[in-house]
Amino acid sequence: MQNNFFWLLGQGTLETIYMVVLSGIIAIGLGLPLGIILFTTRKGGILQNSIYNRTLSSVINVLRAIPFIILLIALIPLTRLIVGSSIGTNAAIIPLSIASIPFVARIVESALVKIGDGLIETGIAMGSSPLQTITKIMIPEALPLIIHGFTTTLIGLVGYSAMAGAVGGGGLGAVAINYGYQRFDLMIMLATIIILILLVYVIQYLGDRIANRFTH
Repeated sequence: MQNNFFWLLGQGTLETIYMVVLSGIIAIGLGLPLGIILFTTRKGGILQNSIYNRTLSSVINVLRAIPFIILLIALIPLTRLIVGSSIGTNAAIIPLSIASIPFVARIVESALVKIGDGLIETGIAMGSSPLQTITKIMIPEALPLIIHGFTTTLIGLVGYSAMAGAVGGGGLGAVAINYGYQRFDLMIMLATIIILILLVYVIQYLGDRIANRFTH
C-alpha cells in the first residue's frame, strides 16, 4: 500500500513536470516572437504596421478570453489530430501550450514597453537595423522582466496541468481527483497539494535566480 502511495505520487509528479516543461518550452518559443511582433508593429514601433498589430492583438485577446477548462474541451479534435488521442500527458500539452502562448506574448510585449523608447531611438540613430535593435537592445534590456514573466507562466502551467487532470490529462491533478477526491483518500490529497506547492516554490526560486543574473 505504501509503495503504491509513493509510486502514484512519483509518477504524477514526473508527468506534471513533463507537461509543464514541454508546454512551457512551446509557449515561450512561440510567444516570444509574437510578443516582439506586437511591440514592434504597434503605432510608433520600429516596424509599425497597424493591420498586423490589430489582427494579432485580436487573436491573442480572443484566446486569452477563453477559460482554460473550456479551451481544453474545445481543442479535443485538434489534440486528437496532432497526437492521436485526447487523453494522457502528451494530449494535455496541446491545450496547455495554446493557452500559454498568448499569455507569454503579452508578457513579452509589456516587458518591452517598460524599457522605454529612448534607448531604442538611440540605437536606431547609431545605425542599428531593426533586427539588431531587437536582438542587441530590446531583448537584452528587457530580459530580466521577460524571465520573471516566463516564471509566472510556468507557475500558471502547474495550475493548468492540475486542471487538465480532471479530463484525463494525467499528472498530479489526475492523482488528486481519482484517489484524493473520488476515493476520499485524504493523505493522497494532502500529498499532491504539498508537492504542487513545492513545485511552485522551486520554479519561483529558479526564475528569480536566473532573472537576477541578467539584471544590471
